[in-house]
Amino acid sequence: MIVDGNKAILGRLASRVAKSLLNGEEIVVINIEKAIVSGKPDNVVGRFLAKINRGDPHKGPFYPKYPDRLFRRVVRGMIPYKKQRGKEALKRLKVFIGNPDNLQGEKIAKIVDELKTKYISLHDLSKKLGAHG
Repeated sequence: MIVDGNKAILGRLASRVAKSLLNGEEIVVINIEKAIVSGKPDNVVGRFLAKINRGDPHKGPFYPKYPDRLFRRVVRGMIPYKKQRGKEALKRLKVFIGNPDNLQGEKIAKIVDELKTKYISLHDLSKKLGAHG
């Protein structure tokens, strides 16, 4: 299944993807940098910066800054990744920034027009977290 992350809410998209992965489906997520996180942008950035700055910079825990890796980490938190079933599920997930093969995906989550709160895209969030590129 190919899923388009364009204007999808991060948590809702991740929960549906995690459920499908645990059911044995292979999932490709495209345009993940266009997914959004609802909430005031300053609060969202502060929450993610707290996760990145937690712990020791040499020993971890390490938290990603790039949109594709950040989405994988969110999905990982929703599955039992330390058990065999969860490890196999994570191997079935492919996440891409942009659309590498010009694939057409299904839209799974709410659109921004229906969202009445403030939000920030994963692309802008990763720039503020210090991602290069």
